[in-house]
Amino acid sequence: MSLRIVLMGTGAFAVPSFRALMDSRHTVVGVLTQPDKTGRGHHRHINPVKELAVEREIKVLQPERVNRPEILEELRGFAADAFIVASYGQILKPALLTIPRLGAFNLHGSLLPRHRGAAPVQYSIWKGDKKTGVTVFQIEPALDSGPMIGTISTEIQPKETSGDLMLRLAELSVPLILDCCDQLSAGTAEFESQDPSLVTLAPKLEKEQGIVDWSRDAFSVDCHVRAMQPWPRATSWLQIEGQSQTLRCLLMNVQPVTSASGDDAPLASRAIQPDCGSMAAEPGRIILQGQRMFVTCGILPSQDTSRPLNPTTAEARPSLLEIITIQPDGKRAMDAASFINGYPLAGGACFRSVP
Repeated sequence: MSLRIVLMGTGAFAVPSFRALMDSRHTVVGVLTQPDKTGRGHHRHINPVKELAVEREIKVLQPERVNRPEILEELRGFAADAFIVASYGQILKPALLTIPRLGAFNLHGSLLPRHRGAAPVQYSIWKGDKKTGVTVFQIEPALDSGPMIGTISTEIQPKETSGDLMLRLAELSVPLILDCCDQLSAGTAEFESQDPSLVTLAPKLEKEQGIVDWSRDAFSVDCHVRAMQPWPRATSWLQIEGQSQTLRCLLMNVQPVTSASGDDAPLASRAIQPDCGSMAAEPGRIILQGQRMFVTCGILPSQDTSRPLNPTTAEARPSLLEIITIQPDGKRAMDAASFINGYPLAGGACFRSVP
């Protein structure tokens, strides 16, 4: 038995799964997506979900408010068994959720109940998670709280940005959503309640959340910078001799540098050892080693949780990040060597979290 499905989505995250469902034994009877946007020059931007539906000659609805009575009536006319939702962008109210015979189901970009909300992929990287994935759950009125019917997990790669991870999760979602729809069709789906004690929230990102806090340790800064790509992007201010310039930082290739001692330690690590106490109080300080640029960050947490960190010991040295790519405001991205050649960074230049 095949399902009659209505798809509801807008972003690129939805496209691989929606395409797979259109090609499956199930029947997609309609697609809902956000209204077209008007860009520069009054050109209308058609989102990728609409493009896919038009290509397949599937009826498309683009309501400003999906819960209006006239839209609910149109949805009833589809006689759908299930609504499949992914990156749609509107809240679905109870009257809508009761329309499909089996219910409405959401593809969510995290391993619920961790990271409920609009930005689960970004928060997975921002919070330093080792693993993430996709969850299919039945939508209830409370935010991302419904019972789960399937998950798929993956390791987060060391240099993966939110944009990279989003695309990878979108592809990983394909076998998951097909399997879940087959289970719903066969009546074999098993519903697992979420553990409320494990809930964390991932609300919509705001632009100011892109500001880099250099007082955090290097690992945390690296996670934050990657999480903010491609939006709102990591932002900092370069201060040179009292002057400040905004950097819409493309730190997406930031590389942590250890502060280990010994002859085999990196040059920058050996260079800061004599002055580690003063530098610990100066997050954002720029250190040049030839054509390489490093920035001091906060103290890394002690690996030994049985005893407190002693700021006078070697283990309390500030952590470092090597900047590989950066973008001054209003200019193109450039590598560290080009940036060093174009800016007078010697003599106390530093990055700051405020102008």
